[in-house]
Amino acid sequence: MRSRYVAYVLELEPYLLATWHPTTRPASLGFDKEEKTRWLGLTIKRHEVQDEDHATVEFVARYKIGGRAYRLHETSRFVLEDGRWFYIDGDIQA
Repeated sequence: MRSRYVAYVLELEPYLLATWHPTTRPASLGFDKEEKTRWLGLTIKRHEVQDEDHATVEFVARYKIGGRAYRLHETSRFVLEDGRWFYIDGDIQA
């Protein structure tokens, strides 16, 4: 999770796509089309292992766009395949 956060901060689209499971991976992330995001921090709230190949991570990422502050609170699902963890998807928390 932390490596994906850093990749968002640095806009490392190839890394983000490579760590995204092929069944849910978008074609691109559109960093060049969006208004620039200024990431402010990441807090991991909890991590749970469902079984040897599945885990969830609940986190809060803080950021600003155009001077306005936001929080992304998500519970993300990951799967382990061929010794690598892949992001599948996540549920946004209110």
